Amino acid sequence: MMLEVLGSALLGVALSWAAAGRLAHRLPARPLVFCTGVAGALFGDFVTHSALGPGTVLVSLLGAAVVAAASLSLLLRPAGRHLRRRSIPA
Repeated sequence: MMLEVLGSALLGVALSWAAAGRLAHRLPARPLVFCTGVAGALFGDFVTHSALGPGTVLVSLLGAAVVAAASLSLLLRPAGRHLRRRSIPA
């Protein structure tokens, strides 16, 4: 079980590193990205392990990757210059 937790934490770090490398202009500070990725992976592993029980290491790691990617996607900011729109005068 400890190896499963360590594996999911490393998976969260790897996903965070990949996201921070490719999408650095759209993400907040790197420490927040890494903490979110690891926390999402650990939570995903916990939920998957609780739902399916012991003996499903690969499926638990898949659940960890899905939840980590979903939590990292919540940190993304919109891209482009069209962030400020002018309001229509009344």
